[in-house]
Amino acid sequence: GVKNGTLMGVAVLFVMVMVNATVSLIRNFINPKVRIPSYMFIIATWVTVTDLVMAAFARDVYKQMGLYIMLIVAFAIVLSRAEVFAMRNKLIPSMIDGAGMGMGFLLALALIGVFREFLGKGALWGVQILAVKPLPIMILPAGGFFAMGLIMGGLNWIDRKYFGGTGGSSGGH
Repeated sequence: GVKNGTLMGVAVLFVMVMVNATVSLIRNFINPKVRIPSYMFIIATWVTVTDLVMAAFARDVYKQMGLYIMLIVAFAIVLSRAEVFAMRNKLIPSMIDGAGMGMGFLLALALIGVFREFLGKGALWGVQILAVKPLPIMILPAGGFFAMGLIMGGLNWIDRKYFGGTGGSSGGH
């Protein structure tokens, strides 16, 4: 739901800021031949720190999301920003980049959570809003893909209707 999506987004935001900061600080010491494994080690370290902090201080949330936190290691955006931005920039700009990208990720996960919880339970943040028959598929793991499809379809419709785009792959106007 919205809560889990938001908390996962906060975890990704923290990891992205810390990974970018770490890579930026040690960028002159990373051998170009082993830069990708170096990034993966840094990412795995910060994901592990995030996982341990959540396990210690947010036990109830951790019970629901613990497994998913470790999957942050596989998020290509974290690796990509370390390679494309943090490796080439100083500390503060790298941290700002990580915060901006992490915030975008947080908003996307929260929006997907809104769609899933609203359509799957008729609720938001656990508060019942609609007393209608929910769509149980939306609260299952596959519901995230359905939510993304609905969001993308809605954005494509808006693009076509109001901006004259072709939707999906318009790539600009």
